[in-house]
Amino acid sequence: MARRKKKAEPTLETATAPRKASRSARSTWKLMDRGSVVVGALLARRLSTGAWRVVTGKPAPTNSRSPEVATREAVVWAVVGGALVELVRMGTRRAAATYWVKSTGDLPPGMKRVRPGK
Repeated sequence: MARRKKKAEPTLETATAPRKASRSARSTWKLMDRGSVVVGALLARRLSTGAWRVVTGKPAPTNSRSPEVATREAVVWAVVGGALVELVRMGTRRAAATYWVKSTGDLPPGMKRVRPGK
């Protein structure tokens, strides 16, 4: 008895040519992407100031130009805060793109495949 092979449905991995996104899809993705950046920035700011307070026991040196803040403290705040902001922004943008792919089955408009063969 021979087994039948099921036809593979086109998925994100097997699709050959990306479809051109409609104007509403491009606008929706742009809104989602910008929104995720804003949410990420606000979240990162809260996380970094809270983490600074937990680790050092002092409020975060938000005004690094002030002479009352030591240079070393200002530099560490800038490095830690900047890295955390970028990590959270990247995470929120990736989450938005993942949601888009799960919702539509396609990459967000304007996004190209990193590995075309896969």
